Amino acid sequence: MGERRVGRVRGAWTALVRCQRVSLRTLVLPLYGSGVVFALLLLPVGLGFPLLPPVAAALRRRSDARRARLARWSGIDIAAPGSLPRTARAVLGDEGFWRDLRWAWLEPLTGGLLVAVPLSLFWFGVFGAVVQPFVWRELGDGNWYAFVPVVSPATAVAAALLGLGFVAGSVALAPWTLAGYARWSRRALSVPYETVLARRIDQLTGTRADALDFQAAELRRIERDLHDGAQARLVALGMTLAEAARRLDEDPAAARALLADAREVSERALGDLRELVHGILPPVLADRGLGDAVRSLALDSFLDVAVDTAGLPPGRLPAAVESAAYFAVAELLANAAKHAGAREVRIVLTHTGGADGLLRVTVADDGHGGAAYAADGDGGGLHGVRRRLRAFDGTLALDSPPGGPTLATLEIPCASSSPKTSSSSGTG
Repeated sequence: MGERRVGRVRGAWTALVRCQRVSLRTLVLPLYGSGVVFALLLLPVGLGFPLLPPVAAALRRRSDARRARLARWSGIDIAAPGSLPRTARAVLGDEGFWRDLRWAWLEPLTGGLLVAVPLSLFWFGVFGAVVQPFVWRELGDGNWYAFVPVVSPATAVAAALLGLGFVAGSVALAPWTLAGYARWSRRALSVPYETVLARRIDQLTGTRADALDFQAAELRRIERDLHDGAQARLVALGMTLAEAARRLDEDPAAARALLADAREVSERALGDLRELVHGILPPVLADRGLGDAVRSLALDSFLDVAVDTAGLPPGRLPAAVESAAYFAVAELLANAAKHAGAREVRIVLTHTGGADGLLRVTVADDGHGGAAYAADGDGGGLHGVRRRLRAFDGTLALDSPPGGPTLATLEIPCASSSPKTSSSSGTG
């Protein structure tokens, strides 16, 4: 209970500090708004056309920073309008530009005044608790602090206690004020719901097309592997058996040699089929789950791979999600081995749990870095991983500066399901 109370007090002070930061940043917003208005006023004479895009972009960066900051502070997601057009005419037709401009002028009069309430109480309380006890003799008999006439040491102490009460009240009020400010900012900065819905429809359309393309590519790969591998060996096996049957009576020795060849061909065909099945759904993934499957990848790699699965839940994740994560990790390991020149790799798998769970996998290597999506083209590689994850609303974040190291983080929204049939999670 004591730790929880300390945490609440620390959170309240943090909220007060954030209110102060918001208040100071709000003071500069009219400068951005004035720059945009100045560019708009110069449009009739032509000077505003080259000036408007950069000042609008500066305002957009400011509003995007405010959206991101409030999302971190309050957990309230504020939908951003997206990238700003680069020409003045396109900027004028952008709804998000006018929303940013309106926010820049209204913010000091609305959000700024809102966060000023606890700040005013705090600084007024600091004045009463710190300043009044020492200056009341110099201020004369007409000195008042709030409703307390400060004319004696006793009333100075009363003013100090009242000031401490104002400070405590401001700290208690700060979290509620910051939450209200976040809700106001969402109304002021978030794009309309219709725009968000249209974006979601476009995203789902794109991910559906990616999923269909990926499925078609997988079917073509399976067909090619069957045709070039197992099917060709089975045809050769049939021809060998037919030749052996023809020679069985007249040349038994040659028939036995052909049967021995047929046995070797059948073994190679069986190996091709096993590799094909492994490429579709590895047995260890189907039987034992994602954690053990990733550990199996680590054991098969010639790199020094450490796997931490302690953050995975006891239940199994959806099979499609496990498959997508498994093949993504396999691709990232292959990249670390083939292109990054890495020697050590660390893989960490965690899951937030619950109905709105999130699977997060980080793959860090000590290679020379420089990995990028463009290096893979539009085909497989990192592009293939990202397209596979998009079908699940998943993301792949890549941090690979030249010289290394490389950190790849993939996130897939999913919930845990049935009990897990695998060894206990841990570090391998």
